[in-house]
Amino acid sequence: MTVTQLSKIPISVFDLSTITRDGSPADSFRRSVALAQHAEQLGYRRIWLAEHHNLDGVASAATSVLLAHIAGQTSTIRVGSGGVMLPNHAPLMVAEQFGTLESLFPGRIDLGLGRAPGTDQVTAAALRRRMDTPNADFAELLAELQGYFQPAREGQRVRAIPGEGLDIPIWILGSSDYGARLAAQQGLPFAFASHFAPDYLLPALDLYRQTFRPSAAWPAPHAMVAANVIVADTDDEAAYLATSLQQRFLRMIRGKRGRLDPPVESMDGLWAPQEQAVVEAHLRVSAIGSPQTVRARLQHILDATEADELIISTDTYELEPRLRSYALLASVLE
Repeated sequence: MTVTQLSKIPISVFDLSTITRDGSPADSFRRSVALAQHAEQLGYRRIWLAEHHNLDGVASAATSVLLAHIAGQTSTIRVGSGGVMLPNHAPLMVAEQFGTLESLFPGRIDLGLGRAPGTDQVTAAALRRRMDTPNADFAELLAELQGYFQPAREGQRVRAIPGEGLDIPIWILGSSDYGARLAAQQGLPFAFASHFAPDYLLPALDLYRQTFRPSAAWPAPHAMVAANVIVADTDDEAAYLATSLQQRFLRMIRGKRGRLDPPVESMDGLWAPQEQAVVEAHLRVSAIGSPQTVRARLQHILDATEADELIISTDTYELEPRLRSYALLASVLE
């Protein structure tokens, strides 16, 4: 196994544009812009936002619109989707939207694609009810989308304008072996959602690397691993801040969604022992603590996964601890 030092790989930022208990979507957008600008100043590689629908605590539903807003208020950091849920959209519209983004912000746009609906089944039906091919295979949709980014062919009747001929990096996102297999077959980079679904992380990465077919853009496999990270001056302070994230996942396993709650002094009394075990299992790809604790934990994750990049999700109730967490992490990566 090749050991790579944490300071040698790109680190990026994942943002859900979370809505807090006392906040609004407008507040979340301001927080997302502040985070992107802060991450850019600190030298992080990318900031990605994810498509979710009908979730009271997440404001990034209109993902491409929000990406334009963030890219317009930054200048160097790459901005992308982590991801767009392709079956929710006509590939032509995705090509046009990201062609517009790439035309406005050349060389800074990433297009991460997922196949989950990003919501519940009722909302998924509402999103997809007007699609001519509601059950189209994800691989077929991907091929159609890739076609729109190619230079126009003679006799081509449907073109993505803007979009055609643009070099927009496409990533496949996943939390199982399906995305790993598709990314490998297509010779595309692969990002694993281990920040909330870690069970298949190592098998998926192994499958991706073993079956990868080189492409013109990617001659070798390239894997990104997601992790929850909260850095504070002490382990105890970070653990306190992390209770907001634990409360979110506790609601999720109870089938209840909602806005991000303030941290609490203790989770005792809020969850039963079996619920605690489930939440901790979901969040086990995490690094929470002082700078030294987090650095060691992230190095352990890197050693185990041999990731080419890490993407970090830091969800704290207040903005300032979130910004400080990224600053503290950057300081130990130098």
